[in-house]
Amino acid sequence: MRSMGDGTAVGSPYPLFGGAVEQAPRHVTPAVVTAPRGPEADLIGYRGPTACAAAGITYRQLDYWARTGLVEPSVRPAYGSGTQRLYSFRDVVVLKIVKRLLDTGVSLQNIRTAVQHLRSRGVADLPRMTLMSDGATVYECTSPDEVVDLLQGGQGVFGIAVGVVWRDVESALSQLHGERVDTGETLVRPNPADELARRRNRVG
Repeated sequence: MRSMGDGTAVGSPYPLFGGAVEQAPRHVTPAVVTAPRGPEADLIGYRGPTACAAAGITYRQLDYWARTGLVEPSVRPAYGSGTQRLYSFRDVVVLKIVKRLLDTGVSLQNIRTAVQHLRSRGVADLPRMTLMSDGATVYECTSPDEVVDLLQGGQGVFGIAVGVVWRDVESALSQLHGERVDTGETLVRPNPADELARRRNRVG
């Protein structure tokens, strides 16, 4: 287990210290896809409103975090008026985690460190990770035993299972539009609410 913040510890758990850390798409015929997986996910980006909807944040928060460098879009930044930021799936997961950390009172400095740490880890590592915090320090736990050790030491007050956040974001994005980075193609997700409306119309 490692921690992100200003806390100190001896033995296990122990702290991990870290520093505080377009052009318009051409119109094409939309394609219907499901949530991206594997290498294909690297070719798909999500515009600001979509990222907000999946992460549960406001556009003002998204814009402020991008402008201050807290969570910047890794697919495509905004280059001025007329361009759209594009966020990766991983970016959206980080956005949702930042929202949860802020809601529980973690300091912005420690959140910046946690974001840098999350971005430094491999994508395959994230779903297995649990973030614990006492409000002052953010700890990374990678096994149930580490979570128990932290709780028994009185340091952990709340936890964020990154795998749960990952699945929540994946579920949300499976119903929202994405955009192919290489072609600018709009990817239209099958929306259950739209399908229900179509069935009602057919019945009526």
